[in-house]
Amino acid sequence: MMDDAHKCSSLSIMLITTLQLLIFTTSTLAMVTTSTTFRTINKIMARPRAHWVGDGFNVYPVLADKAFTKEVSPMLMFDYAAPKEFPPRSKQPLGVGQHPHRGFETVTISFQGEVEHHDSNGGHDIIKEGDIQWMTAGRGIIHQEYHSKKFSETGGTFEMAQLWVNLPKKHKMVKPRYQSITNAKVPVVELAGEGGATARVIAGSIGDTEGPAKTYSPINVWDVSLPKKGSIIEIPYPKDHACIVFVRRGSVTVDNKKLGPQDVALMNNDGDAGALQLQVLQDNSAILIMGGEIIDEPIANMGPFVMNTDLEIQQAVQDFQNGRMGR
Repeated sequence: MMDDAHKCSSLSIMLITTLQLLIFTTSTLAMVTTSTTFRTINKIMARPRAHWVGDGFNVYPVLADKAFTKEVSPMLMFDYAAPKEFPPRSKQPLGVGQHPHRGFETVTISFQGEVEHHDSNGGHDIIKEGDIQWMTAGRGIIHQEYHSKKFSETGGTFEMAQLWVNLPKKHKMVKPRYQSITNAKVPVVELAGEGGATARVIAGSIGDTEGPAKTYSPINVWDVSLPKKGSIIEIPYPKDHACIVFVRRGSVTVDNKKLGPQDVALMNNDGDAGALQLQVLQDNSAILIMGGEIIDEPIANMGPFVMNTDLEIQQAVQDFQNGRMGR
């Protein structure tokens, strides 16, 4: 009897152990099959030739021939002024004089130096290092932007970016709005991976951390610092949002493809891909990640006006010429 009992006990232990092994194996397989998938690249756009905007901004038109197309929606255009030395100046500050906008938003990010702003809505601000200006042109605004008086007098290194963000049709004629977002208001998130990578969340959210910018449709603008060569970084990203990766400085690989300074990758909307993965190829690299909910509407643009139809563009021109814009 004792032998039979011992045999039954041993058999029970073997069955339990086998069952536990099966459960563990099944659990492990589930973890593998449900693991995160990463965004792939649709198109790499190499650094374009720079040109001057006014006399103060020597910029790369980053989106080149894809600007103002649905391929980069909800973004419209992106200019990047790489670091450039300006000598002290006692005359009128360099920049761009008064000009109108209608139908979209401009996002100006100052990395080095200072940009000063005046507009017809009564707005005046100095965008200092690390600060962001988020200006909604809406139904129409007239503004000017130039090197600040302080920066003009002292001179120094100037680096900035300006992104044009589309507005959905129902919001194109909203009242103009100005958001002054100082560096101190922008939360910083530590990213998963090695090397101390961080992201400044200007708009959108990473995890539970939400950026301060108020937007009319879901928008992501993240300023990512990648200090350590060789580190592999994973960044969660909304599955249903368009995504653009721009290299400000240094070099990275995304989807096993190398990106250098001022290169841009238009990412595929991969459906189930819920993250970006990149490897840092150079110490002190930096990228911008931009995108958001795609605005599936017609785009009509001419100069500083972005609407849905040519007729609306003609109306914008007439309103500006007749002094009806910016009031």
